[in-house]
Amino acid sequence: MTDTVGKPLGPGHGASATGAGLLRRCRRRWVRATALGVAVLVVAGAGTGWALYAKLSNNITADDAAARELERYERERPNELVRGAQNILLIGSDTRAGDGNSVYGRDLGSERSDTTILLHLAADRRSATAVSLPRDLMVDIPGCEQPDGSRSQPVFAMFNHAFQLGGSACTIRTVEKLTDIRIDHHVVVDFSGFKEMVDAVDGVQVCLKAPIDDKAALLKLPAGKVRLNGEQALGFVRARKSLGNGSDTERMERQQRFLGALVDKMQSNDVLLNPVKLYPVLDAATSSLTTDPELASLRGLYQLVRGLRDIPTERVQFLTVPRESYVYDANRDQLVEPEAEKLFARLRADQPVAVAQEPPQEAAEPGGQAGGKAGPSPAPTFRGNTAAEHGCE
Repeated sequence: MTDTVGKPLGPGHGASATGAGLLRRCRRRWVRATALGVAVLVVAGAGTGWALYAKLSNNITADDAAARELERYERERPNELVRGAQNILLIGSDTRAGDGNSVYGRDLGSERSDTTILLHLAADRRSATAVSLPRDLMVDIPGCEQPDGSRSQPVFAMFNHAFQLGGSACTIRTVEKLTDIRIDHHVVVDFSGFKEMVDAVDGVQVCLKAPIDDKAALLKLPAGKVRLNGEQALGFVRARKSLGNGSDTERMERQQRFLGALVDKMQSNDVLLNPVKLYPVLDAATSSLTTDPELASLRGLYQLVRGLRDIPTERVQFLTVPRESYVYDANRDQLVEPEAEKLFARLRADQPVAVAQEPPQEAAEPGGQAGGKAGPSPAPTFRGNTAAEHGCE
């Protein structure tokens, strides 16, 4: 045997060449097999990812009826004033229908808004302001489409009556009439969804100045630092008669402190950045949600929350709309003016507000500081707290 230039090949060279060829063929097969395996894993992973995505998206119920009702009254709704700013109405429903909700009482055939929060996201996504609206606030409720298809008459009544009359669309139109702020999105969550989300983050820690024993709220807790599971958290934010002075205002402040602790827990544990931690939270959060059609998918929710991950907890603010006892009924509320309108005007214009547990008694005059030289007007301060001040240091 000779090589290509006619030189004899040494003993065993043919066998060596055969072995080398075999090795190359084996290597090519191994590479092809590895590539095929990787491709299978990629496809399988993509399929799993798509299945999870579809599951989470399918968890959410689209509120098509509300969308149709709001479209019908589009001409009377406020205009969007600042591009990029978002106003989301968060509605906690007290429905007893659905899995796990009947333990909280009989289903009376109509649900009310147990908690309503107007969440304003600044256009630059550097701050978020959550304003609680008292359920006992006396407001003008427009005529709304009712569940049976009939239409109610306009009425002056308690705020939570709007949800009972015409669901989320009626509540949105009532809020827009009250504040002149356009609601871009809305989210309705029931008792079960709230509990599951708290359990998904492995509970939330709160600090109690005194022990709690509230049979109506199914709640018994010691004083001090306590980590609440979903069931306990629900009782904590809903309890009213046995805690403090029994007012709805104090209950809203307790809800705000709890939500601040929840935000702090999610940020400190990197839940929003860790897919392993995030999935169970998303699964729990979406399982009992009803939203406007634009948000009724995982993509829609992601577009909404992706800009929130970098907001520091001290820029996530909670406050209650300035209110006082209704002049004709001490058990009802009315807005305090002009303070409430100042708050609404700043939210409409995407201007900052400040919160403090004890706001100053005298606000600065427009165009300058009280008793000082004219200069930039500081952001007005309202009674409230931030997510960094949830009371558990």
